Amino acid sequence: MGLSLEIERKFLVRNLDCLNSATSHIKMRQGYLNTDPNRVVRLRLSTFSDDSVTKAYLTIKGPSRDHGLARLEWEKEVEPEQALGLFDLCLPNLIEKTRYLVPHQGFVFEVDVFEGVNKGLVVAEIELPEINTAFDPPSWLTKEVTGQGRYTNAALTEHPYTQW
Repeated sequence: MGLSLEIERKFLVRNLDCLNSATSHIKMRQGYLNTDPNRVVRLRLSTFSDDSVTKAYLTIKGPSRDHGLARLEWEKEVEPEQALGLFDLCLPNLIEKTRYLVPHQGFVFEVDVFEGVNKGLVVAEIELPEINTAFDPPSWLTKEVTGQGRYTNAALTEHPYTQW
């Protein structure tokens, strides 16, 4: 994986009924080595439901632009054992969540159900090919929170949802 432009929009979720349409889910544990908005460094360990394979990734994200819609991202797969060791270097309040992949009208929404210190928070993200790509939001979405920094995973390590 190399450098790419990530374009996504983020929404709060009305209820968990949308999970009935999920095609798969991924258990995730994330830690942050750096949460500076200009250079976020994330470590992610993912266990995939469809084949029980665990993979780990080191990701660097640049500053947000276009009102929080886009940012440069670089990602590299690392060995899961390396990731487990590096979690000790991460900031407190690791992110624990289950990501459900929910198709809707040709798109796939990633619905994140948070656990641990962020329990109770449920957000959905849609990755878009271009900033102006139109889509019809499903009825289970509520408020759009794209560009609202406190909903980023990096911010949730510093100010967990259960402390809002």
